[in-house]
Amino acid sequence: MSEKATPEPQAPGHHDAADPADIQVPGGSTPEAVASDVALDTAGGQMPPSAVPAATQRRSRDRDSSGSVLHQIFTGNAMVSLLSVLLAIVLGGILMAVTNPKVAAAAGYFFAQPGDLLTEVIRPYTALVQGSIFNWAGAGLAAQLYPITETLTVSTPLICAGLGVALAFRAGLFNIGAQGQIIFGALFGAYAGFAWHLPIGLHLLVVIVAGLVGGAVWGGVVGLLKARTGAHEVIVTIMLNYIANFLLLFLLTTPAFQRKGSTNPISPFLDSTALFPEMLGPQFRLHAGFLAAIVATAFVWWLLNRSTIGFEFRAVGANPHAARTAGINVARSTILVMAVAGALAGLAGVAQVSGTEKYLSGGVAASIGFDAITVALLGRSTPWGTFFAGLLFGAFRAGGVAMQAQTQTPIDIVLVIQSLIVLFIAAPPLVRAIFGLNPRKKKTTTSGTAGSHTGGVKSGAAV
Repeated sequence: MSEKATPEPQAPGHHDAADPADIQVPGGSTPEAVASDVALDTAGGQMPPSAVPAATQRRSRDRDSSGSVLHQIFTGNAMVSLLSVLLAIVLGGILMAVTNPKVAAAAGYFFAQPGDLLTEVIRPYTALVQGSIFNWAGAGLAAQLYPITETLTVSTPLICAGLGVALAFRAGLFNIGAQGQIIFGALFGAYAGFAWHLPIGLHLLVVIVAGLVGGAVWGGVVGLLKARTGAHEVIVTIMLNYIANFLLLFLLTTPAFQRKGSTNPISPFLDSTALFPEMLGPQFRLHAGFLAAIVATAFVWWLLNRSTIGFEFRAVGANPHAARTAGINVARSTILVMAVAGALAGLAGVAQVSGTEKYLSGGVAASIGFDAITVALLGRSTPWGTFFAGLLFGAFRAGGVAMQAQTQTPIDIVLVIQSLIVLFIAAPPLVRAIFGLNPRKKKTTTSGTAGSHTGGVKSGAAV
């Protein structure tokens, strides 16, 4: 009598592990990959296989992640910044077209010659490009390249001061005192340039260091007051801007700073050994201060992303209470970050007196310190973003003069465009809505897809 084979009893909750050979995975997966997916799907044989195999789930995740990369590019901060600039330029063009009498005259015979209206509309921006990037109507290569050199020259202090503002932003501080820090950097640097007579090479280095120290002192005062007394940096920097401005005007009337034989509040010319070298010859104003701006940008990038101090800055900016709990000296970081930010703004002052102007005057800072706030905002407080934002604003300032001279368009329109850029930068949802880049719609679609997958799994499990 043959004994009938009976299955061995199994522990409750135990299920047979699925055989890799019985599961077919599309796409030509290797047996090792199939075995790995089965082990993942069944928890090593402790659970029944799900309705949606692990390999299919992984490929679905890969598709979602690959699709989200493109979505992140078009809805990220960089794209929003670019679209903000584009939108501001378009609205600025509409404003110029509405207020230009030549556009109104060309619109009167639009159907007869529509090209005239289009020409009058784009003429201001054509002049802007011609005055800031390349002058194709210039007589000779030097005249054609002069606009781009002017853009780089004007951008140099904007980049340096913008880096100072951006660095403070990353540490959670609103530094609007770049104007005063530029003045102090120019003050220290100019005095070292015309009062001290040193050998070539050493003299310029001393001027740069003096400017960095001047800006660091004026910025460090803000950090010290913030750390020790809790004074708000916005109020303190506003007051220090006024103090620095009026102190400069006073010093330029004293014998130590006023040029001999002149009744104007200007300083003597800096020694030739204290000036930044000219990069392309005497016919251009572009100087080696632009290279210093590039070095400063690289330094700030390294400081924030590769140094321990930069990590502390970012941690304090993200959450000062958590940073203090983690053992970071928040007061020291506050003082140090404002000193470094002030030094960067002081470098902008050095670029003015030792590169562009070659002497110290009451208008040495112009509106650079306030424009630097816009540059840092447009650059999203990142070093290289601030660098390229400074180039853009330098192009606006350099090309605005040519635009006014060629088309009689008021140069104030450039300020309007800059203000619109700040407006759109401050309202990313508005920009995304205008261009149809709403990340919430993508999230809703993804959630609906995930819900359908979950429902499918539940149905399969029930079956």
